[in-house]
Amino acid sequence: MLTLWDLLPRSLRPRDRTPPKVAPSGVARTRATRRGRRARGKGSPPETTAGRGARPTMRDRYERVAAEMVARYGVRVRRWRTSMSGVAWAVTYQDGRVARLIESPRPRGPMSAAVFLHEIGHHAIGIGSCKPRCLEEYHAWVFALREMEANGLNVTDAVRTRMRRSLEYAVRKAIRRGIQSIPPELAPYAPGLAGLVARIGLTPRPGKDRDGA
Repeated sequence: MLTLWDLLPRSLRPRDRTPPKVAPSGVARTRATRRGRRARGKGSPPETTAGRGARPTMRDRYERVAAEMVARYGVRVRRWRTSMSGVAWAVTYQDGRVARLIESPRPRGPMSAAVFLHEIGHHAIGIGSCKPRCLEEYHAWVFALREMEANGLNVTDAVRTRMRRSLEYAVRKAIRRGIQSIPPELAPYAPGLAGLVARIGLTPRPGKDRDGA
C-alpha cells in the first residue's frame, strides 16, 4: 500500500532519525557483568584457586595441615595467638572425658607452623608421658620438624634455631629444678652449660629429676 511519503521525491522525504545501534562501551559491559553476578546470587562462595583447577598455594597447604592435625589428635584450638608462642594442656572431666587444648599462632609460615605443630606434638606423644619435662619438649620439637618435612613445609634455619634455643632453655630450667641427670637426647643442647653441669656433678645419662618436671 502506497502512502503520501512514497509519492514524494526521495530528496524531499524526511530522514530517519532513529539512532544506529552501537555496541556497549567497556563501562557498560562492566556494569552489565556486575548486574549479572548480583543476579546469580549474593551468597555464592568466592571462587578459589582449587575451584579454578589451579595448584594449591602455600596458604592452602598450611591450612590443610592445621585442619588435619587438629582432627587427627582431637585437639581444640582455644585461641590463635598473635605472638610466636604457644601452650598445650589437657583437662580431664569427672565423666572421664579429656579435652586436649592448645594456644598457638595460626600456621601461615615456617615459624608459626613449627610452633603450632610443636604444641600438637605434646598431645601426639601424650602430655606427661616423658620424664623429665625437658625430654617431652625435645620429642615435641622432633614431631614438629618431622611433620613439616612430611607435608612439604619449609624448615628454615630460623626454625632450627628456635628449636635449639627452646631446648637449651628447657635444660637450663630442669637444672634449676634439681635434675640429677641429663637425657642423652638433650646432651647437644647443654654445651653452654658445661661449667654448671660439671660444678653440680650432672651426668649425661637417662634419669629423672627430683620434682618430675
